[in-house]
Amino acid sequence: MIDFHTHTIWSDGDLIPAELVHRAFVIGYRAIALTDHVDASNIEHVVPGLVRAAVSLRGSYDITVLPGAELTYVPPALIPEMIQQARNLGARIVVVHGESPVEPVPRGTNAAAIKGGCDILAHPGLITEEDAAESAEKDVCLEISARKGHSLTNGHVAAMALKTGAKLILNTDTHSPSDLITRKTAEQILLGVGLDALAVANTFKNSEHLLYEYEKSLKESLKEGD
Repeated sequence: MIDFHTHTIWSDGDLIPAELVHRAFVIGYRAIALTDHVDASNIEHVVPGLVRAAVSLRGSYDITVLPGAELTYVPPALIPEMIQQARNLGARIVVVHGESPVEPVPRGTNAAAIKGGCDILAHPGLITEEDAAESAEKDVCLEISARKGHSLTNGHVAAMALKTGAKLILNTDTHSPSDLITRKTAEQILLGVGLDALAVANTFKNSEHLLYEYEKSLKESLKEGD
């Protein structure tokens, strides 16, 4: 299992990073991103903290830990600039909290996140075909969510991705230990939204690609002494 959307006590999760990572390792995770909620009020505090956590856990278990961030309820006009700010602060995976069907996320968030080039647009709800097509052009992954509520429009997201060629990725949006899932459960979720075996395999490949790019950049930075 590779999971690029989780939360710790740095925002509204139940666990400190060390416990979340160890629990993920125990159930068989290969990689996990710590992507706590941020906006202008806390981004300069949270992202460096998650970077420190990821560095401290590096090599402790056979699991790759990526520091990240989830831009949440940020006014759409500010999203592209804040995506870059998160990267500058050390976030290796930048998620934007998309227009979920169960929350009053500002309209235009999906489009702004894609325009800004985030890595993952989380639970994008009833994403338009136009936005899905642009996500394909911008190489932004659309999330299939394992989280209750956000998952209500997974079928629509999958259909838009298949129609436009956008990349899909499956994440848990973990807040509590019980939210972590196995690879087998992830496969069942993807099959359940109507993907065939090839589309399921490609979804997992998209996670593999993000992990590969991170590990490549990490090796390069370690050679430079970071």
